[in-house]
Amino acid sequence: MGKFSMLLGISAAVLMLSATVVGAEEKDPTKPRVPADQIADAKALKNPVASTPESIAKGKALFEGKGTCFNCHGKEGKGDGPAGAILNPSPRDFTNCKFHKKRKDGELFWVIKNGSAGTGMVSLIPAAINEEEAWTIINYERSFCKSAD
Repeated sequence: MGKFSMLLGISAAVLMLSATVVGAEEKDPTKPRVPADQIADAKALKNPVASTPESIAKGKALFEGKGTCFNCHGKEGKGDGPAGAILNPSPRDFTNCKFHKKRKDGELFWVIKNGSAGTGMVSLIPAAINEEEAWTIINYERSFCKSAD
């Protein structure tokens, strides 16, 4: 085998490997990420931060800043951030209105606080943000859904 053929073969293998890792979308993006034995308690948690234009703006600053959410979820919340490109499953797409209709704020908070097993989502409380900031980020994440219904 010549050097060119070997190089071509290696390049094809690398390309195939990267194609199988990148863009590994979830089969069901509305599936809960809170363990079944804790979901009732998570759903019962209520967001103490009112969703106002001010809290949404603060949530945006946290999402794009010290919360580092944008690294995986992308600046537009589509789950297409630079660090998320290698994750399997891919990060949640917060523009998916079906996701927002299925998940309660308490479930989102639980995932921010505890991380999500089997995904790239790690616990952010208290390492990066505090609980109030997490609730504020949730208000901002909800603003990504632009559905008319």
